[in-house]
Amino acid sequence: MAEYILQILRSQLMVVFSWGFHRPTALPDDRGLSFLVDGFKYKGEVQVIYNEGVDLFEVVLTNTGKKVEDIYLDCLVNVIDGLVERVDNYKRAVNDFYFVEK
Repeated sequence: MAEYILQILRSQLMVVFSWGFHRPTALPDDRGLSFLVDGFKYKGEVQVIYNEGVDLFEVVLTNTGKKVEDIYLDCLVNVIDGLVERVDNYKRAVNDFYFVEK
């Protein structure tokens, strides 16, 4: 399951890279994938868990306990992006972060 989730994330690599994605690890009993992020909104561990009974995913931000359930595979990257990286005025936030004179 962890490899399958990685394949889904690889379908939008530039978005995933924007999170500071690193250290992907299979969850016990092959029930999903854990990885670390360093996004604008959230920094820490993210778990993507597959719910076989309904054939959907669940995303857990372990540092905050925030959980989003019933995610279809084609929405998975966008849901994680909204939790980890996307802020209001995203383009401005990126410009301010990378192009501020120091």
